[in-house]
Amino acid sequence: MTGSKIARYRITHRTSYNYGAVVNQSFHVLRLSPRVVDHQSIIRHRLSTEPRFEIKPYRFDLFGNPFNLLQIESDHNLLVVTSETEIDVTPPPTIDLAATSDWRNLIDGGGPLGQLNDGASVSQYAANSRHGRRLNQLADYARPSFPEGQPILLGVRDLTRRIFEDFAFDPTATDVSTPVETVLELKRGVCQDFAHLQISALRSLGLPARYVSGYILTHPPEGQERLQGADASHAWVSVWAPETGWVDFDPTNNMVPHNEHITFAYGRDYDDVAPISGVLLGGGAHSVGVSVDVAPQKLDDQT
Repeated sequence: MTGSKIARYRITHRTSYNYGAVVNQSFHVLRLSPRVVDHQSIIRHRLSTEPRFEIKPYRFDLFGNPFNLLQIESDHNLLVVTSETEIDVTPPPTIDLAATSDWRNLIDGGGPLGQLNDGASVSQYAANSRHGRRLNQLADYARPSFPEGQPILLGVRDLTRRIFEDFAFDPTATDVSTPVETVLELKRGVCQDFAHLQISALRSLGLPARYVSGYILTHPPEGQERLQGADASHAWVSVWAPETGWVDFDPTNNMVPHNEHITFAYGRDYDDVAPISGVLLGGGAHSVGVSVDVAPQKLDDQT
C-alpha cells in the first residue's frame, strides 16, 4: 500500500484489432472513460483511434457509467483504440465491518433492498445476471462465512479471504465465457472469475453485490523495473450494507481496496462493463492485442 495519501496515476489502455480482410463498416460501444465516484478526481481523459475516426461524445448507461459510440463507415483492416487517463485516488474512510447489519435481518426485512442508490434500486444487484447467477452450490460455498448473527460486511470479508486461499490464479484455465460453477469446480481462474464467483455466492444468499471494473497498481518483483504496457484491467466486487452503502472487496488479492484500485465502471457483471463491444461487416479472422500501463505520478507533475 502507498499509505493514506492521495495517489495519482496515469493509465494508458490500448486495444488493437488486426483484421484478415477489409472491414466495410463497424459499430463499437466504448466503456473506456472513468465514471465519477467518491474518492477519485479525474484530472484529464482522452480517447483516440488509429486511423483517426470520430468518437461521439459520451452518454450514460443504466448504471451511470459513461460510454462513447464509434461508428466507422469507411474500409479499414486495422483499428487501434487508446484511452489515456490521469486520475487522483484518495483512500476511502476506514469502515468497521463488524458494525453492519446482521446479514439475515437484511434479507428477511426486504425493505432496505428497495432503496435507491446511485439512482437505481439496490435490489437489482441481488438478482440473477448472466455471470452472476444464484446457484445452490454457490450458496453452500458462501454459507460458512455467514453463520447466524454475522454482520454483512464481516461475512463478506471472510468470503474474500476464503476465495483468495481456495483458488489459484491461472490465466490459462478460463475465458470470458466460463460459467461460475466451472470456476468453482476448477478452483482456478483470473480476477474476473473470482469477482463473478463472489458475486454469485453473495447473491445466492440474497445479498446485493455488483461487479467493479478498473485497474490496480502492480508492483514489479524486487530489484526489477516496471515493464511499460504489462499491466492489465482488473475486476473486484462491491457489496451493499444499510450503514455504509457500497464497500469494495478484492478476492484476487484478499483486500479491501485502498488507494491502489482505480474504478472505471460497475454493473451486474462483466457484460455490463466490457471495455469495447460492437459489430462489424467484413473483417474475417482477426487478432486482438491489449496493452495497459498504470503508472504512478508525482502530484506536482501536471504534464
